[in-house]
Amino acid sequence: MTPTSTFAVVTGTVADLGYRLDAERRAGRSVGVVLTMGALHDGHASLIGRAVAECDVVVVSVFVNPTQFADPGDLTNYPRTLESDLEVAGRAGADLVFVPSVTEVYPDWPVPAATQVRVSALADRWEGRSRPGHFDGVATVVVKLLAMAGRCRTYFGEKDFQQLAIVRRVVRDLSLPVEVVGCPTVREPDGLAMSSRNQRLSPAERSAAVCLSRALAAGAAAFIAGGDRAAVEATMAGVVADERLATLDYAVLVDADDLEPAESVTPDRPVRLLVAARVGPVRLIDNLDPRAGR
Repeated sequence: MTPTSTFAVVTGTVADLGYRLDAERRAGRSVGVVLTMGALHDGHASLIGRAVAECDVVVVSVFVNPTQFADPGDLTNYPRTLESDLEVAGRAGADLVFVPSVTEVYPDWPVPAATQVRVSALADRWEGRSRPGHFDGVATVVVKLLAMAGRCRTYFGEKDFQQLAIVRRVVRDLSLPVEVVGCPTVREPDGLAMSSRNQRLSPAERSAAVCLSRALAAGAAAFIAGGDRAAVEATMAGVVADERLATLDYAVLVDADDLEPAESVTPDRPVRLLVAARVGPVRLIDNLDPRAGR
């Protein structure tokens, strides 16, 4: 195995990954894992940095998972920037970058794996409704990659809040030897949540995309002012509607644990604002804790 980055060692096989991480654990060192699909940006770097601060050894996976794309065009168009990804991961402090092939992860590909992981209810609403089958692919590949890594902490951004909730449920329900750590969304100076999808926005669309974070801020203000769920959601929807390049999918106030609509809110009940919209050809999501403002 030859390092292809100045900073981090790269491997592409499950066997080598397991060998290296098992050796680290035998030596008493803790393992942190950051799962990515590449196109790494400062948001990913913040996850890696958090893992580096809390773990002795950090591995970053770069794997564009084909089973979570319903539209073949989205899979084809997904940015693949491995050379840059290796630099970002290495500079952020990763010790090992795992870059498996599709057949390394799915040995019978293109035949689908006989075993699939599905999280009922959590996966059916919001993003799951708009992207049927997406979270089945996410849950399955997360279980596979975490099984390959073994006992560890794994770090996920809160930007994909529904995904984070699903990963937590999978780890709990399947008793995986994994601690899931959620990390705050990293934003551009104008408030837009960092995402690999932002690369596909034209300058005008990039400017319009800020309506998602503005909608969340307005919704949080309405919530703090005592607005009920309908008022909060209408406030968010109105902000997106005012942007001619954006088409709203949903703007909702939900329970932070089960993502059910928050029909009644008490001071000790965690809630979350979720918003999704299409800006030009790109579908974007964002979310906010209205009490914490992040």
